[in-house]
Amino acid sequence: MPELQTVDPEVSRAKFDREISRFRPYTDAYRAQGCFLIDASFPSAFFIFASPKLKPRVIGAAIEIDFTNYDLRPPSVVFVDPFTRQPIARKDLPLNMLRRPPGTPPEMIGALIQQNAVTDFIQANSLEDQPFLCMAGIREYHDNPAHSGDPWLLHRGSGEGCLAFILDKIIKYGTGPVEQLQIQLQLGLLVPPQAIPE
Repeated sequence: MPELQTVDPEVSRAKFDREISRFRPYTDAYRAQGCFLIDASFPSAFFIFASPKLKPRVIGAAIEIDFTNYDLRPPSVVFVDPFTRQPIARKDLPLNMLRRPPGTPPEMIGALIQQNAVTDFIQANSLEDQPFLCMAGIREYHDNPAHSGDPWLLHRGSGEGCLAFILDKIIKYGTGPVEQLQIQLQLGLLVPPQAIPE
C-alpha cells in the first residue's frame, strides 16, 4: 500500500528533483555499470539493472524507488517486474546481493556460504513474499521490527538513503559481481497423451 504523503509535497518534490539531477550527469557511468534510469516522475524512479560482464545481456533486477515523504522518511525500494513494474516475489528475483565478512579472503567464500556466514542484502520472509533491500537508509529496513533499534533519523543526512547510495549498493553487491549464468535443467519422463493406456 502506498505511503500517504504527510510532508509538504513541494519539499519532497524538491528533494526528489535534487536526487535525480545529481544522477543525470553520471548517466553514462551508471549505464556502463548496467544501471538504467527508465522513468523518474515524482515521487518514484524506475531503474533496471543488468550485469555488464554477461553475454547475452540479462536483466538482473528492476526497482521502483518511492521518495514519498523524503527525507523525513527514507526512500522505499521495491523489486518489480521490469516489464509490468508490479512487485515480484523473492522466487522471481534471480539476484542475490552477497557480502563477505570484512577481512575474509575470497577463496573462503564457498565455505562461508555453506555456513550461512555471508550477508545477503536482499531479504524476504519466504520465497512467495516480496523481497526487500535490508540495509540502513531503506524504508523497508527501518520499518522492519527487527531493526527497531536503528531508526532512520540516526542515518538521515549521512548519505545513506540517497539515490547514489542505493544504486551503488545494488551495483556493488548485486549485478556488478555477476560473471556467469547458471543453467539448471530438470529432467522428467513424458508420456504423450495418445500413449496413455485405458
